[in-house]
Amino acid sequence: MSDRAPRVLLDATAVPANRAGVGRYVDSLVPALVTAGVELSLVCQHSDAEHYATLAPQARIIPGAPALARRPARLAWEQTVLPRIARRANVDVLHCPHYTMPLHSPGPVVVTIHDATFFSQPQTHTKVKGPFFRSATRTALRRAARCVVPSLATRDELVRLLNADPARMNVAYHGVDRSTFRIPTDAEKKQVRSSLGLSDRPYIAFLSTLQPRKNAPNLIRGWIAAAADRAEPPALVLAGGKGWDDTIDDAIAAVPERLQVLRPGYLPVEDLPGFLGGADVVAYPSYGEGFGLPVLEGMACGAPVLTTRRLSMPEVGGDAVAYCETDAESIASGLERLLDDAGLRRELATAGPPRAAEFSWAASAESHLAAYRESIESH
Repeated sequence: MSDRAPRVLLDATAVPANRAGVGRYVDSLVPALVTAGVELSLVCQHSDAEHYATLAPQARIIPGAPALARRPARLAWEQTVLPRIARRANVDVLHCPHYTMPLHSPGPVVVTIHDATFFSQPQTHTKVKGPFFRSATRTALRRAARCVVPSLATRDELVRLLNADPARMNVAYHGVDRSTFRIPTDAEKKQVRSSLGLSDRPYIAFLSTLQPRKNAPNLIRGWIAAAADRAEPPALVLAGGKGWDDTIDDAIAAVPERLQVLRPGYLPVEDLPGFLGGADVVAYPSYGEGFGLPVLEGMACGAPVLTTRRLSMPEVGGDAVAYCETDAESIASGLERLLDDAGLRRELATAGPPRAAEFSWAASAESHLAAYRESIESH
């Protein structure tokens, strides 16, 4: 194709209202694509039209019908109406950023596959989502012109588990918004502590939807073992959506009275630097991630991060984080080591921000742009 930037229609109708997961990805990618020169059209939920018009004023915003807020209606719309919108918009490529795609499209389709855990860890997904996303992933790998994945680990898992063609996948690491995720001021840390009712008490931070893959029950058990005998035990703050891990309540029921565990739910985005950067440790002992944004965001906020070596986490954390296994005993050992060694915490807090700076949404947009160009050339 010519040297001009491609005309792209991005389907943002799958973005949830809470902006977690795919929402954070799309919201961060959109302005970076515009800055990279992409001639962007964006179709979105009716309620998100103003949000995206503000986020990317140069883009053409196409609001969908209010009914798209219901998943069955959205999926039917994706197969029938979205291809017509792509044709009318006269775009070069359609980007579907969350596994699914229309089976028939007037031009090439690029699909983002966020992880392969629907295949490698089916027990951590619901009985409805698991089969649905396994089918969607197989369809995308078979029919999309290109698939975008957020890490080498995800690409390699798709090759290993599904015999996917690595030549048709583009690795586009996520980035971190340095204007939001940065080393917080003392006032920001104090404000978050106050809002959580922690006063000056130290705490361990966890940030993610509470789903089985995130391993929160073993984190709770590991924290109990690491904190119970301390003169000033740190609290454990499990921030994020409630999710569907029905074993968390049993783990919390075993917490001794002198220890404090908090579940504040979603925190405002503006509170996240103070929350992450104010923690003694950011703990994220996941069984495996397609990328692992909480690890990256914790590093950017100058927090000592403890995570696992599963799937993509070493790609993100490198030597700037501490590692443990996924069992409660290993998590306890990792927490004890960090809580007992202020020098190690300072070392990781210093190493985190420059490591995080290696991941930018501008670089991610360039990788997406390469996927768009290659999809057009192969169509």
